[in-house]
Amino acid sequence: MLGMGGEFTYTSCTSCGSIQLSSIPEDLGPYYPSEYYSFSSLQSSGFFRNLLKKIRIQAYFATGLNFFLPPFGGQWLKKLSPRVTDRIADVGCGNGQLLYELHVSGFEDLHGFDPFLEKGSQLARGLTLWNKEFGQTDLCFDVVMLHHSFEHLADPEQVLKVCFDRLNPGGTLLVRCPVADAAVWKEKQSLWVQLDAPRHLTIPSTGGFVAAAQRVGFEVQEVVFDSTAFQFWGTALYEQGEKLDSGKVNALFSEKQLEEWEQKAIQYNQEGVGDQACFFCIKPGKKVEA
Repeated sequence: MLGMGGEFTYTSCTSCGSIQLSSIPEDLGPYYPSEYYSFSSLQSSGFFRNLLKKIRIQAYFATGLNFFLPPFGGQWLKKLSPRVTDRIADVGCGNGQLLYELHVSGFEDLHGFDPFLEKGSQLARGLTLWNKEFGQTDLCFDVVMLHHSFEHLADPEQVLKVCFDRLNPGGTLLVRCPVADAAVWKEKQSLWVQLDAPRHLTIPSTGGFVAAAQRVGFEVQEVVFDSTAFQFWGTALYEQGEKLDSGKVNALFSEKQLEEWEQKAIQYNQEGVGDQACFFCIKPGKKVEA
């Protein structure tokens, strides 16, 4: 991604196919430089644009039409279908942009957790960022989300246990992450863009994730593949010796090639061999109505 070089060894589970970094570097700091995308500044918007965002998300939940789908939300948002009064946690929230978009869309009780934040802050009433590990909070939640942060954590089963403990009965855990079921991983191995060594410490297979979630008590409601053409053009950049520079994509690859990759990503998702998935997990128990 950054062109830093280095060699890292991963092990693959002979039972489920999940992969894990064999030895985590003592200092991962150099692999998360200041220009790393999750450290970018939060982009706020004005009153009238926020009002439009609120109307848009209400229309989306009312109709289900993709025309109203917010830019920050994929199909995971519709399937998750949170109530505006739900207490929602985003674990590994980065600058809190996703929570901000949910906040201006009408959600009322949002919490982001990221130990790499310089300091905690209350961005607005009902929107708080905490510079600490999720396991350090005493709060309980109706929804817990990990959007591409799960793979950055060293002990996945312990992470799932903490999420289980911090969820209210009937609450939902959403984990979105790369998966080792990926055909691109099996074909390209170390050139797979979402291997992302050494930042990605653990990449589960769907079977490995489901088994781990069930061991801590979750009911896995659904697994949805949501990979994109990124798996192809990112990997192709690495094959050509390039860094992960999206600005070079249109120069190096034709419009026809990019469109073919878009269609191939859809096909891979349908076949269950895309390179990322959404896991919807329920904590057993009766959900308390607001």
